[in-house]
Amino acid sequence: MSSSPIDPAQPRLPLFPAAPGATNAGAANAGAANAGAANALADSHRRWFKRALPRSLWGRSLLIIVLPMVMLEVLATWFFYDRVWDTVERRLSTAVAGDIGFTLNALSTADSSAERDYLLARSGDVTELVYAYRAGETLPGGMQRTTGGGTEEQLAQAMVERVGRPFEIDGDFDPRDLLVSVAMPNGVMQVAVPRKRLSTPTSSLFILWMIGSSLVLLTIASVFMRNQVRSLQRLAIAADQLGKGRDVPNFKPEGATEVRQAARAFIKMRDRLQRQITQRTEMLAGVSHDLRTPLTRMKLALELMADDPSVAELKSDVAAMQRMVQGYLDFARGEGEEPERATDIVLMIHELISSTQRDGPPIFAALPEHHVLPLRPDATRRCIGNLISNARRYGKHIWITGVATRDGFDVTVDDDGPGIPAEQRDSVFRPFYRLDAARNPNTGGLGLGLTIARDLARGQGGDVTLEDSPQGGLRVRLHLPS
Repeated sequence: MSSSPIDPAQPRLPLFPAAPGATNAGAANAGAANAGAANALADSHRRWFKRALPRSLWGRSLLIIVLPMVMLEVLATWFFYDRVWDTVERRLSTAVAGDIGFTLNALSTADSSAERDYLLARSGDVTELVYAYRAGETLPGGMQRTTGGGTEEQLAQAMVERVGRPFEIDGDFDPRDLLVSVAMPNGVMQVAVPRKRLSTPTSSLFILWMIGSSLVLLTIASVFMRNQVRSLQRLAIAADQLGKGRDVPNFKPEGATEVRQAARAFIKMRDRLQRQITQRTEMLAGVSHDLRTPLTRMKLALELMADDPSVAELKSDVAAMQRMVQGYLDFARGEGEEPERATDIVLMIHELISSTQRDGPPIFAALPEHHVLPLRPDATRRCIGNLISNARRYGKHIWITGVATRDGFDVTVDDDGPGIPAEQRDSVFRPFYRLDAARNPNTGGLGLGLTIARDLARGQGGDVTLEDSPQGGLRVRLHLPS
């Protein structure tokens, strides 16, 4: 039977040795000299912390609830085991040691072995301890030895206080009992102590109660937070649909007060945007339509006049004004309320290529077989047609590429023309803006092609951007969302 000596009065060594003062001073000096590196390390730690956080609102809200709950349970468990449980174990051990000490004191009054055995039997019935006297055996004097964990340590301290005799505690004696051997004047008293007398099931009940209550609270909080977040998700979906030019007629405020307030603000914004678009569309269409009648009369009157240079110039001006009015109408029609439907964008591009490559520069296409998107077909056809027409006007060759992306479909139109300088790429999307090289009325350009194309794309939640083409000219990228 192996054992290890216990000396409660023996001083404990510190867990971590103290560092020399010179080392601390050197570390402080090094930290001051490398402040920049420390700041960079702190920034990297903050970035790591942000990456570790949940990205969804539901996850972060749940984390706000879970973290305090876990910290509270950790503190409660620490308090229970460090204070309450330690006190309970100490009192139970003291009670067992008191029973053993009382029995040993009672044995001093026994005059015979029969009387001693009677006292041990009666004491065992009352205290639930099993006593056995080993006459003639000895223990090393002046030593208290124990094997086992914290329960044995608590009992050993109580034995020192209540018994005051050399003893040995064997924690490996039996899974259910401890064996306590106490030195007597003429032998050794062995006591089998049930472990249930040194512990209480309160700890298991406490842990089960903590885990069970935490799971119930977490489930309730999770369901509640999911219901709160769902209204925000609906608001985000409605805003995304409106940004893609799709109507959201059935959207209604729901959820918490703040979410309802944001939803009502969204509905007011949607109504204002629709009114502004409708008013501008009607104004452009009305003005353009009203201008066509006097222009037609002017053109007819000019045809009846004799041919001379001044009449030719007037005819040219009237023709330019007619093209501008037609551009106004095209721009106004781009903001119409065309319904969306599932459309094969690849088939649409092939049809546009077939209708436009009969004359002009050749067109080379690299497209997938099929790709269906929810689109406004007429608006999308006019958008891509404008991009192809713009490329045909300035390039000798045209390349059209279609690629499916994670959130939609990208169409790129490349040409080998002169391109557009980077500093003017934002300006060309302004209505009626024309580059110096394009200021030729014979080209038929009014500066509305790219403007209408981007307006049609953004009306469906997409966009049109300009880049440098690997063919040497301009690349126009059209993104259409899914």
